[in-house]
Amino acid sequence: MKIAVVGDYDSILGFKAVGLDVCPASGADEVRAVLKRLMGDGETAIIYITEQAAACAEEEIALCRDRLVPALIPIPGREGSLGIGKQRVKSSIERAVGADIISGTIREA
Repeated sequence: MKIAVVGDYDSILGFKAVGLDVCPASGADEVRAVLKRLMGDGETAIIYITEQAAACAEEEIALCRDRLVPALIPIPGREGSLGIGKQRVKSSIERAVGADIISGTIREA
């Protein structure tokens, strides 16, 4: 199985040095096309995607949310974090536990 990284070229180039498949994508259409290809190839187990690229492809990311493979993991890009990764972790914990244990509020069932 492969591990891929999707995002702008400058943010993801360094991942090539550690053997990951680098998939540069600069615009929303390109990001969506790359994600569709990686999600459908049957060979990619993990997709790291810059938060900036993830913001362009929310629909495709939603398709991955409940699938085991490929796992889609947002990472900060060269512009810094947008908070998407942190919000996704918080949302997953809340869904699994039934409470927002990070901020201390209880969700109504």
